[in-house]
Amino acid sequence: MPYITQHKRIEIMQGKGSTTPGELNFTLTTLCSDYAGIPEHLDYTKINEIIGVLECIKLEFYRRVAIPFEEKKIQINGDVYHKGNCARSEIGRCTCED
Repeated sequence: MPYITQHKRIEIMQGKGSTTPGELNFTLTTLCSDYAGIPEHLDYTKINEIIGVLECIKLEFYRRVAIPFEEKKIQINGDVYHKGNCARSEIGRCTCED
């Protein structure tokens, strides 16, 4: 993450938070690197643990945040998977199953 200035890196590490995707990436990378003990204490177990934790974080975030968000948007805009409720039906090109 060479695009994050040293000043901003210090602010993030002091707990001022991330405001861009790159800064979030830096924050998570720093946490993972610290946990892994890179490079002095790095081993396969640490790598495997970190990848597993990140995967669980991703899945939980999707379940708890993304799914409710998408369900709300379906209620507002309609579901693309149901005949008569998709944009293609408006132009006579819906191929959805009944």
